[in-house]
Amino acid sequence: MVTLSLEFAPLVAWPLLVLFCVPAALLIAYAVYAQARGAALRAAAAAALAFAVANPVVNEEERAPLSTTVALIVDRSQSQKLDDRPNVTDTALDTLRRRLERYPQFDVREVETPPPGSNTAAPETRLFEALNSAIRDVPPSRVGGAIMITDGQVHDIPAGATGLPDGVPVHGLITGRADEFDRKIEFVEAPRFSITGQPVSFSYSVTDAGADPETGLVAVEVYLNGDLVFADTAIIGGETPLELELDRAGTNIVELAVRPRDGELTTANNRAVAQIQGIRENLRVLLVSGEPHSGERTWRNLLKSDASVDLVHFTILRPPEKQDGTPINELSLIAFPTRELFVEKIEDFDLIIFDRYQYRNVLPTLYYDYIAEYVRAGGALLVAAGPEYAGANSIARTPLITALPATPTGIVTAKGYYPRVSEDGMRHPVTRDLDGGGIEPPGWGRWFRTIDVEPPDGVIAMQGADARPLLILNRFGEGRVGMILSDHGWLWARGFEGGGPHVGLYRRIAHWLMKEPELEEEALTAVADGQSLTIRRQTMENAAGTARLTAPSGEEIEVELTDNGNGIFSARVDTDEVGIYEIANGDFTTLAHAGPVDAAEFRSMISTPDLLAPVAEASGGSVRRLADASGGLNVPGILPVRANLSASGRDWLGLRTTDETELLGVTRYSFFSGFLGLALLLMILAGTWMREGR
Repeated sequence: MVTLSLEFAPLVAWPLLVLFCVPAALLIAYAVYAQARGAALRAAAAAALAFAVANPVVNEEERAPLSTTVALIVDRSQSQKLDDRPNVTDTALDTLRRRLERYPQFDVREVETPPPGSNTAAPETRLFEALNSAIRDVPPSRVGGAIMITDGQVHDIPAGATGLPDGVPVHGLITGRADEFDRKIEFVEAPRFSITGQPVSFSYSVTDAGADPETGLVAVEVYLNGDLVFADTAIIGGETPLELELDRAGTNIVELAVRPRDGELTTANNRAVAQIQGIRENLRVLLVSGEPHSGERTWRNLLKSDASVDLVHFTILRPPEKQDGTPINELSLIAFPTRELFVEKIEDFDLIIFDRYQYRNVLPTLYYDYIAEYVRAGGALLVAAGPEYAGANSIARTPLITALPATPTGIVTAKGYYPRVSEDGMRHPVTRDLDGGGIEPPGWGRWFRTIDVEPPDGVIAMQGADARPLLILNRFGEGRVGMILSDHGWLWARGFEGGGPHVGLYRRIAHWLMKEPELEEEALTAVADGQSLTIRRQTMENAAGTARLTAPSGEEIEVELTDNGNGIFSARVDTDEVGIYEIANGDFTTLAHAGPVDAAEFRSMISTPDLLAPVAEASGGSVRRLADASGGLNVPGILPVRANLSASGRDWLGLRTTDETELLGVTRYSFFSGFLGLALLLMILAGTWMREGR
């Protein structure tokens, strides 16, 4: 494009030029008035000289039109992955690209949010933030408009201006169908902590959104730590109370699952998960010592040092069969409340410990059967055996033998040895990573007695003299039993030969018996840190295989677990979706929530033009669905429009065009320069001389 313009570049200052022209003009005017001969030629000569000094110049400018910037914002949020929205988005995007290519005056800036390959799941859809970033370096006069391909669930819609210059249109193209509907369940109230064994209150709601919502009652399944607790009934659209009792300390996962509707948009929000830390109010432990001995105080001191333990301790000082003639009224001993402890209140105890206890008619034979049933029903029993376990009065000769994992041979081995962690014990959480257990010989003192037993049930976690079983851990029914086949643990407490990790070992045994989740030998856990999931598999096996990760969208991923040694297999996965992930490995499953718990992206997933409509219409743009009534795809055409014209029509979108240009070069032409100006002046002067010569 070429434009011409005229300007003056005087050879002298304008005042001097005026000082010359004014007298000359007066003289010429007088000559014309007096009708002097040659007045016209004199006027032409003076004018030519004045123009020569004024130096008129013609500028020839070569200009190119500047492009108009158009922002094409593509919503790639998690809600855009539902149903057929990805295909609709891609098809519409390709169509718009081709149509915009027809207009070279448009500089299209395409932005996807979240950016591809970012591996960051956005808890919100922030399209206007992406729009402002795309045009930040563009002058307002060169912004032609914005087109947004989205499901309409945008969470940063400005309350006032769009961030674009006035009169610049924003157009919304909505994916999804107009007849979508979705069911959602969510916690309204969920505490973060609760005392185990006591009722804890929750509340939740079930809502139907979109077309044709249902009313009435709906079935809800309630799971605690992966186990179905009961089936509840909720009123759709209302708040439903819920009461549970946590059955263990540590992390507890409460899951709600509602029946999905046929044809609903997604089932990702048909589940809700809450994590609650269970806290034991107090651990109730019954310690029964069969006789005073050196190790008795070790157990008592250990249990009394823990403020969370309520300890009931009895030591049998005078068995019933002892007859030494001492009058009863002179004895300062109290009677052993056997019926109260082992019949009436046995279920109140979390752990029963028999410390060098033997059958001496203190407990009726039937009571041992009660203890065995207590363990079978989920209780915990620890037997710290001494030589009496191999004798004629061993508790292995009572009905309790059904719960015990090992039968004595009657032999007691008395010689020095280092307690060693067995091969299985290296993988068991109770004895794994015991301080000093990873070297040979172990970094702790020796013991000097082992009670021999027949091949036991359960896991031999530690070995004594001649690789005989020393620590046995076993499950019996719903409960657990532990056996320490030596009474010399007190040597570690006294610091003999440097002592040993008796505190850590005894505490781990006790907490494993009481089903502490962190000490489960077979467990699958997953912990979310932002958008990263850490999967941890604890097993007694040599291999764990792969874990199957199911994303909120239903996509399944096989994750290879890395062997960390000692029965620990783990993997770290960076996720790109917000919501509940299900992790499965063999028969074990667990849940983890990645990203913000109350993410705006999940509050509503129904596509809608209503949110964008006010801001689009205020800018002169439009909002419309891409899917037409017949189920086809209708992508509107593109038209460049002037600033004062309408920017949308029934089947087209208008984008403003700029009038600004870019200067490529300027060529200057002077009328009175060079030979042309000199010839013109000489011609006029010659004509004047010839006229005067006549």
